[in-house]
Amino acid sequence: MNHPGFFVVVEGPEGSGKSTLVAELGTWLDVAGLDPVRVREPGGTPVAEGARRLLLDPEFEVAPVAEVFLYLAARADLVDRVIRPALVAGRIVLADRFDLSTEIYQIVGRGLDRDMVTSANRAATGGLRPDLVLVTDVPPGVGLARQQRGEQALDRLDLEDRAFHQRVIEAYLAVGGPGVRHLDGTLPPEALFESAREALVAERPDLFAARDV
Repeated sequence: MNHPGFFVVVEGPEGSGKSTLVAELGTWLDVAGLDPVRVREPGGTPVAEGARRLLLDPEFEVAPVAEVFLYLAARADLVDRVIRPALVAGRIVLADRFDLSTEIYQIVGRGLDRDMVTSANRAATGGLRPDLVLVTDVPPGVGLARQQRGEQALDRLDLEDRAFHQRVIEAYLAVGGPGVRHLDGTLPPEALFESAREALVAERPDLFAARDV
C-alpha cells in the first residue's frame, strides 16, 4: 500500500470470536510498544457512531439499500478522519471489520447488486485496502450458540434468520486472495490469539523483528 503504516482488519460472522481477538491483539501491540490505533465498524467518529446506532438497534427497520449507504457513510468518515491519517503517520491500525463486511453482508446476505455495492464501497474507502485480513471461521450454528450463551443483548443483525447467517458464514469461508488469512474461530481464545499473532509477525517481520513479541 502507498503508506508507511500497517492496516490489519479482523473479519468474521457473528459469534466467531472476532471482537475478543481484536481486543487481545490490541493489548499485545500495546505491550510491545507499538501503540496501535483501534477502530470498529461501523463507528469510530461521531458520524459513524450515529450510523451505528441506527444500523444495529433492533427497534429500527432499515431498507437494504439504505442500510448499505449508512454503512458506507460511516466508513467514509472513519477512513478520512482516522484510518488514512494514522497510516500516513506510520501507525498500526487494527480494525474490527472493514470493506469485506459490506461485500459479505450486503451482497451475499441481502442480495444487493454486486456492481453497485462494490463501486460504492470503493468510493467510501477511497481505494484503501487492508494489508492483512484475518478471517475467524466458525461452522454454522456455533456463532449463534455462543451469542445465546452470552450476556450481551442481540443487535439487529444478530436477530436475522438462520438462512441469512448461513449465507454469511459460507461467504466468509470462501474468501481468499492476497493478504487474507483464515483462522479457526472454534479454537480457545488463547490459541486463536496465538495464530493471529503469528500471522501478523509473518506478514511484517520487519516491524516485529526488533521487539520481543
